[in-house]
Amino acid sequence: MWQGGPPVTSVADGGRRSKGEVARHRLRFIEPGKPVQNGFIESFNGRLRDECLNEHWFLSLADARRIIEDWRIDYNQNRPHSSLGNLTPEEFLADYTKRLETAGFPL
Repeated sequence: MWQGGPPVTSVADGGRRSKGEVARHRLRFIEPGKPVQNGFIESFNGRLRDECLNEHWFLSLADARRIIEDWRIDYNQNRPHSSLGNLTPEEFLADYTKRLETAGFPL
């Protein structure tokens, strides 16, 4: 059950934005050359590469943006994800929001 509040430990890749968060959270940075320390993004990156980037020849930056946006919309709205109980991300968000409201958490 969600308890609220910020996480005790945040994982960051060491980018510019992350360093400003040090004052508010204890950060644990991903070590260089150790992508398995953040398997979620590595899984997504592999899927994006295999299903979209490797499948298309982009003719321009505008063309690449359009194709990638179409893939993103399909990924987030039309396909179920096993990590979300075989719901689409939008279905999962709607279900999660309903559960929070039912439990009395303000949104």
